[in-house]
Amino acid sequence: MVGGAAGVVWLVLPVMTIKGEVPVAAGRGEPVGSASVQGTEPEAARRSTAQDPEDHSGYYSDGSTSPADLVLPLVAVGGVVVLAGYGYVRRTRRARTRTTPGVVSPQPPVTPLPVLERQAGTALVQADDCLRTSREELAFAEDRFGVDAVGPFADALREAERELSAAFAIRVRYERGVPAPEEEAARRQALAGIVGRCAEAGRWLDAEAPGFDQLRALERDMGDALGVAEGRFRELAGHTGAVEAALADLVARHPAPGASATAAVTGYVEQAKDRLVFATTHLNQARQATDLGDTGRAIRDLRAAEGAISQADTFLTGVDRLANSHAEAAKLVPAALTGAEAELARARAATPSDLDSAHTTLAAVREELTSDAPYDPYNPLDALRRIVRALLPLGAGQDGVLGFAARLVARADIGTADGFVCTHRSAVGVDARTRLAEAQRLLDTDPAAADALAVEARELAEQDVRTHGNPYAGAADEHTSGVGGAVLGGILLGEDPDGGPPLSFGGPDTRRRRGLPPT
Repeated sequence: MVGGAAGVVWLVLPVMTIKGEVPVAAGRGEPVGSASVQGTEPEAARRSTAQDPEDHSGYYSDGSTSPADLVLPLVAVGGVVVLAGYGYVRRTRRARTRTTPGVVSPQPPVTPLPVLERQAGTALVQADDCLRTSREELAFAEDRFGVDAVGPFADALREAERELSAAFAIRVRYERGVPAPEEEAARRQALAGIVGRCAEAGRWLDAEAPGFDQLRALERDMGDALGVAEGRFRELAGHTGAVEAALADLVARHPAPGASATAAVTGYVEQAKDRLVFATTHLNQARQATDLGDTGRAIRDLRAAEGAISQADTFLTGVDRLANSHAEAAKLVPAALTGAEAELARARAATPSDLDSAHTTLAAVREELTSDAPYDPYNPLDALRRIVRALLPLGAGQDGVLGFAARLVARADIGTADGFVCTHRSAVGVDARTRLAEAQRLLDTDPAAADALAVEARELAEQDVRTHGNPYAGAADEHTSGVGGAVLGGILLGEDPDGGPPLSFGGPDTRRRRGLPPT
């Protein structure tokens, strides 16, 4: 600014110091102020237009300025402009790179990739839990009002399932290195896509939650809803004995050490009974609260009882499904073995090691089939699994009887894995759920791969439960009240001594609206 002011002064100063016309002494008898003298005008003109060679002031005698005299002020102003621009650029660069607080706000820190991965995993688990809970409550509404009445809510549930399936598919690709690890920006975008898909799944459920509450109208008509839940409870209680007998028969037919044929459902009948005990307690409390006019408490107890009834059904259905799958597999093993041997005879492009492995596997299954010993520790389902996997390196096992066998095994393993996640959801993490979702997606197109993923999902889920433990273990009323199992199954959130509030149809916003923390 000082340099600029100096340059301006330099430009203005000549104007301020320009000399006026030099007065000429008037002759005698002439008017004062006349600058001309007769006969001397040319000489006066020469003096007025010629510059004094000894005068270095830079001005002509008529007061005008020489063009050369403007160069230095212009150079000065130009230099000032250049210096000012340079200073501005330096200040801007320092402000962008400084680490101490300044006038320019610092850039927000970049969230580390592992943190984004955990956030995406949490979003997947929460969305999966919301769908499972919504699916369970929807079933009770359908029993009461019929399929047509719950149609809009079933549609919303299917849309949410599609969004969640897409989110899990993104995570599968992410785990497999797509996008590549060195493409950090693309990987960040993929994680954002997971979170976005999960949020959209939740929005589908949240949008229909108010209408669903209006349909059930628990505040006005608790009696009918309680009647539906109590009827379902009585059906399951009556069916428990038959399932227990079926499981005992399955164990008797496969008595080998380790009982691999029944390992997937070990303890299921006892856990079903535990959930039914919990349901009994809360159905009774719901009745009492209704009689006292405490509608809020009645709704809370009813939803807790419905969640327990749904999970008791899952346990008992799991045992029935496994028993039926074993019976069907036992009938299919001879035909699958014959078909595999025929495929092996036609194989030409396989490597010698693959051929030898397949021959060894089929010979072992053939020996088990023709002997009097039971299939255990290679149960019928496992025998089919080994047959299918032995033929995969040969490019066979997806069609005909082998394809049917592959789908039978995959459906059985997906069912047991899904049932375990459903009834232990508060402890099961994102890895097991991701494998399960991918297995469900591949069931129709690649049943062998789907089966392998389902087995892995079950193993990961069991590890999660062992790591999680039971926070209610050792409590005096753990087994008599069933609270521990209800918390483990995600029926209750577990932040209160009595297990906390139950969940209901809806997404994350519905949970927040009802004062429930996220899972």
